[in-house]
Amino acid sequence: MANKHGALNLSQGFPDFPSDPVLIELVAKAMKDGFNQYAPMPGVLGLREAMSNKYEQLYGRSYDPETEVTITAGATQALFTAFGAVVQPGDEVIIFAPAYDSYEPAVKLFGGEPVILQMPAPSYTPDWDVVQSSITEKTKMVVINSPNNPSGSIWSESDMLQLQQLVEEHNLLVISDEVYEHLVFDGLQHHSAAGFEALANRSFIIGSYGKTFHNTGWKMGHCMAPAHLMAEFRKVHQFNVFAVNHPVQRALAMYMEESSRYLSLPNFFQQKRDRLLAGIKGARFDFMPTSGTYFQLLDFSQISKEHDRAFAEYLTTEKGLATIPTSVFNKDQINDYKLRVCFAKTDETLDTAIELINSI
Repeated sequence: MANKHGALNLSQGFPDFPSDPVLIELVAKAMKDGFNQYAPMPGVLGLREAMSNKYEQLYGRSYDPETEVTITAGATQALFTAFGAVVQPGDEVIIFAPAYDSYEPAVKLFGGEPVILQMPAPSYTPDWDVVQSSITEKTKMVVINSPNNPSGSIWSESDMLQLQQLVEEHNLLVISDEVYEHLVFDGLQHHSAAGFEALANRSFIIGSYGKTFHNTGWKMGHCMAPAHLMAEFRKVHQFNVFAVNHPVQRALAMYMEESSRYLSLPNFFQQKRDRLLAGIKGARFDFMPTSGTYFQLLDFSQISKEHDRAFAEYLTTEKGLATIPTSVFNKDQINDYKLRVCFAKTDETLDTAIELINSI
């Protein structure tokens, strides 16, 4: 619709600014140096070693690059593969909504039964009494996403500890979708499942180079998991992908030698968030500054009582602004009167967005 109506596209989650030219040159060099055939099935060892070093430095967890790290064709493929590795017909999988839209279909494809638990607005944090009461003898896995797409909420240390207690008590597995791990603002901390010993021992942790390094079209991701889980993951990975982009892996391994290239991201994206929010502070939308991701929710309940999907279509067709209605992420399409906008944009794009939002 954005293309059809010439609307400013703040809907999809991708940057409209270029990747670092240094990384582009590293990819080109890897191609020129001949790394154009199949990479090893689990990924280039140098990149797996870089990931192992990063997780040990940031989260205190040592992953064996030989047996506990796999490079994937994007985070969504990693998610799909993790579901395929463990979900069997009749297994129940707890998913917290609002939720990224690939979780539920993948669970269903492998015969599982999604159990959707809605986190209420505006905090979008779990109610642990509800979680406890939702666990049955069929429950196999819990899926978490922090920082959360689309809400931008971040799970606290207390949340992670309560999750850890539950999965130990009920012998559950975890998929921890951490693709926005480096996009955390206002001095807050990302609590990775890797930072909790018992949780890490039960978790597939999924990450994304595309989200981190501004090149979503490369479709590069990774999975970290203890060896016994990774062995099952690779049984699926070998036959649905086998190997992923070789020269890009070589380039990423070298690029990540400087940790500042991902540790500087919170400040980089917070400046963009703050530019947008400062510009629309007088608009008719209400908002709470997002804590993480590169998404911001805008509450339009003081403007319209339409369903968010209808209002989003109106903004696209009549006002030239494309957003995402958050009901599509919610259980039973619950309407919270909120739209998601992406602020991973150039200053010029953000300034245009500010003008459009203020005009509504």
